[in-house]
Amino acid sequence: MTDETALEALRRGAVVGVPTDTVYGLAVDAYRPDGVAELRRLKGRSSSQPIALLVATLDQAESVSPLGEPARRLAAEHWPGPLTIVCRLHPGLPNWLGDAARGTIGLRMPNHPVLLELLELAGPLAATSANMSGEQPTLNAESAKAVFGDDVSVYVDAPAGGVESSTVVDVTTDPPTVLRPGPITI
Repeated sequence: MTDETALEALRRGAVVGVPTDTVYGLAVDAYRPDGVAELRRLKGRSSSQPIALLVATLDQAESVSPLGEPARRLAAEHWPGPLTIVCRLHPGLPNWLGDAARGTIGLRMPNHPVLLELLELAGPLAATSANMSGEQPTLNAESAKAVFGDDVSVYVDAPAGGVESSTVVDVTTDPPTVLRPGPITI
């Protein structure tokens, strides 16, 4: 069952700690520039470093990206799961989503029931691992709270499902390019 407190915090633009099928993460409403800016500040991440979106459904993914055949094929085979697919961003969407310079967005549908339920209710969430840039990712709410304390509004108390971050594949190149190796071999 989804934590209503987390859903309310997301709707206010606050940063929320969330479990994923890989590592524990930090998430905000993807359409709240103030939330995305706060996520970057907490993480110690520059505005030039893209932040991925978590989605619950293919329809949510298509609301931000015109998924092409390579993305659809990978999604059909590996979603939900530990695969982030870098796709083109729909023109006209806010420039704080994804990589504005390249016009791309990383999309992932995590295989974690608590997070999928939250995504169904909240919509796409801008998310990153719950650690300072360059540090080891955390795996649960307790270890994330040790890093971020009260700067994160709510920590959803459910464990992450793995120990390494998702595989990242860029399908805007031909052939697709693995940007970060992870649990899925492409």
